[in-house]
Amino acid sequence: MFKKILIANRGEIACRIINTAKKMNIKTVAVYSDADRYAEHVRMADESFYLGKSPAVESYLKSELIIQACKDKKCDALHPGYGFLSENANFAEALDKAGIVFIGPSKKAIASMGDKIESKKIAKSAKINTVPGYIGVIENKDKAVEIADEIGYPVMIKASAGGGGKGMRIAFSRDEVADGFERATSEAINSFGDERVFIEKFITEPRHIEIQVLADKHGNTVYLGERECSIQRRNQKVIEEAPSPFLDESTRKKMGNQAVQLAEKVGYSSAGTVEFIVDKNKNFYFLEMNTRLQVEHPVTELITGIDLVEQMIYVAYGEKLKITQGSIILNGSAIESRIYAENPYKSFLPSIGRLTKYSPPQEKTHDDGSIIRNDTGVREGDEVSMFYDPMIAKLCSWGKTRDLSIERMESALDNFLLEGIDNNIPFLSSILGSKRFKSGDLTTSFIEDEYPNGFQGRTVDKNEEWILSTLLLAYHINETSKDFIVDGGFSDEWEVQIKNKNITSEPRNFHFKIKKLSIPSQEIYIKPMPLKSVSGMINDYIKVNLETDHITKLVSANIHLFDKKKTKILIPEHIICRIKNTIPNLELSYRGVSLSAFILPKHVANYHKYMKPIKVIDKSNLLLCPMPGKLIKILVKENDFIEEGQALCVVEAMKMENTLLAEKKCVISKIHFKEGDTISVDEIIIEFVFEKKSLNL
Repeated sequence: MFKKILIANRGEIACRIINTAKKMNIKTVAVYSDADRYAEHVRMADESFYLGKSPAVESYLKSELIIQACKDKKCDALHPGYGFLSENANFAEALDKAGIVFIGPSKKAIASMGDKIESKKIAKSAKINTVPGYIGVIENKDKAVEIADEIGYPVMIKASAGGGGKGMRIAFSRDEVADGFERATSEAINSFGDERVFIEKFITEPRHIEIQVLADKHGNTVYLGERECSIQRRNQKVIEEAPSPFLDESTRKKMGNQAVQLAEKVGYSSAGTVEFIVDKNKNFYFLEMNTRLQVEHPVTELITGIDLVEQMIYVAYGEKLKITQGSIILNGSAIESRIYAENPYKSFLPSIGRLTKYSPPQEKTHDDGSIIRNDTGVREGDEVSMFYDPMIAKLCSWGKTRDLSIERMESALDNFLLEGIDNNIPFLSSILGSKRFKSGDLTTSFIEDEYPNGFQGRTVDKNEEWILSTLLLAYHINETSKDFIVDGGFSDEWEVQIKNKNITSEPRNFHFKIKKLSIPSQEIYIKPMPLKSVSGMINDYIKVNLETDHITKLVSANIHLFDKKKTKILIPEHIICRIKNTIPNLELSYRGVSLSAFILPKHVANYHKYMKPIKVIDKSNLLLCPMPGKLIKILVKENDFIEEGQALCVVEAMKMENTLLAEKKCVISKIHFKEGDTISVDEIIIEFVFEKKSLNL
């Protein structure tokens, strides 16, 4: 077996590979850039090697330097992880010439399957179901428009060397093809160093389902079931699960057999993934083959019990598979949620900064056998930079049933503490809690369908809002009002003013009286004013038991509703949430709900409405940079007349290009930066004027 391997990657996947290497008693070498000098994967590895500056093109994509690192550190083999050089056939060939084993497929397999255009041709020749499209190189945007017109809209524009949602655009019109072609080409060059794109028919209401294959160098190939990857945003997977709640055994077998057939056609060896688009009638079409380990591989590991990284290493060493198709059993249900450094409330703009708090849920096996797993590459105090993918962690759950797996994931997300940067945990919780997700009714347009106006937080009905108001009031009395009378009668009235933090709407007021007991566990009794009807019965009071972790700000509350006869009228509510005191407000986060509460005794609240409101500064005449990044293109000039929705500039952040648009008609009065400049969040890029005389209206 190999004595030492170099991991040509960073972040969570580098840490994941190191963990398996340690299990196999293999020494590891990490590589790092300036931005990753103190990263977790560097700390975990036995040795490390400095590559260069922070941009990937000056570090993780420098193949010659990485090969030199293998030689200097006397490594037997190299694992590429995913992304970077993992699907670069020339890199695999260079390693082979240097006498270093590439833990992955052959150069031939990478070249034929890693190239999306070539893979379509091979799949078609192998009688694999394929999507109608243009299989060839497209020279320019005019040719792209011509091809799209022939195929029929909508179409998918896709980088030939692409992956991970980079270099992909869906176009519904000629104008969108022209713009999408330029954006996809630019992202393809920056992410993969290959400008080629192709166009194919975009199938409406599709599911994205992929088959995991595993092959050795002795002609043995198996498939390890499928992964449902339909929950996507901008073609980037967000939540994955295995098995798919949609497939039946017959369709699974047909897809698996075609995946094996394709792998064998190109002499594939190692772990690989064949992706399919599946329509509502369970017709499936080959999409592409990823000649590497997938980001979402943990869900397959959880339902099969097979360590894919371990198998890749054994195969690379030349061993035969000990796994047969008949021995593979899909057991239970697994879900993966990708935790990203991004702000879901602001169009998922990337977020950078220091992880001031990082406390993931404990990895464990529960009494019922369910499992929580967290693949991560960070720890508290680490910096999330602008140079790489914004993924922080991959949180996984496993249960005997899909319902149990979802329940475990929801609870795990409740317990995941992340501060210092924005993150998408509320968004993930909202998806998992939706009726549509729980029913298994998934398509790749799920997010667009469920959040047509973007994510603004999960809305709550009046009853849930009322219950959360009692929880916030109990917290306020327990944690803030230290002089509140304990063991007394019911107090005078209090007012709780509740507002959804991310939706523009009028706040709602609730009124309560309170009685607090010192024992047994800081019980608080809350009487609604007036009495409230719940499930057709008059609710006389609510008993709230709170436990607060002041380090994680995690609040565990048991809420019991009683009628006048002190008979429970509802099943007790158990809520785990986070409450933050931002003075004068309390902010509650719970499964996609984000509420702000302003709490006062009622007699004080009556006077508070007469206080002078805080002046809000108007910034509508400014285009502020929504995320730290590089200004790669300015599409307007000073004194230009601009239409509503017109593209103004393009900012690149974390390998994605973001086009910023004008919100209304205006004239450009001043441009503060030039192309190539690095801009911080909220810096002014462009100033506008809106006066009618300036617009000649």
